[in-house]
Amino acid sequence: MNLLKRAPDGRLSYHPKLIAFDLDGTLVDTAPDLVWAIERMLEETGRAPAGFDRARGWIGNGVPMLVKRALTGQMQPENTPEDYDSALARFKSLYTEHVFHLSRLYPGALKGLQQIRADGYITACLTNKHADFTMPLLERAGIARYFDFIGCGNQYEKQKPHPEPLLKTAERFSVTPAECLMVGDSENDVKAARAAGYAIACVPYGYRSCEKPEELSADFLVASLTDLARLLHEDSQ
Repeated sequence: MNLLKRAPDGRLSYHPKLIAFDLDGTLVDTAPDLVWAIERMLEETGRAPAGFDRARGWIGNGVPMLVKRALTGQMQPENTPEDYDSALARFKSLYTEHVFHLSRLYPGALKGLQQIRADGYITACLTNKHADFTMPLLERAGIARYFDFIGCGNQYEKQKPHPEPLLKTAERFSVTPAECLMVGDSENDVKAARAAGYAIACVPYGYRSCEKPEELSADFLVASLTDLARLLHEDSQ
């Protein structure tokens, strides 16, 4: 059953018990700090700067892939550069020091989380980001306390778009995937949700590769997390 399917009276016909949120591009605009670290790394390795828009387009498949894309200038790198290991280590060092200097919560993210928590939903943050970056980022953004569980990329054998993180999160809280909603911004989130049996709601901003959010084919599009929280709250009354 589609968790966000509407009944004839316009209300939601079913409600999730657990809501899982993606991090980068959904809760926090992390691109400014990621790009800053990429540009410094490129400079130190003697490469030309990428420019913000180009580097931003490399985000979305984890730090190792981000660094490979930056070093090669390719979205699907054919080879691993000889200096990849040292460049990756340097990027991690730079980003750790700068994880929430330029990044900002998206409008509505904080209020949305607060309302969803107040309404009693189980909440999780499921990200491909390593815990070394995720935990400081969530703490500095002031939203770590709004999650019952935080699942990071290094905690699983496989990351999104594989369904493993979503399936294990549902199991952790003794709910079925059909009782869960994934909230994200990209193709990875949609694919993971579909494979896990979650419903999927997408925001129109973030780091998707397609031009329009409608192309993500999510079950539901919300303008912001505040709008999602309002919808869930109103239908629960």
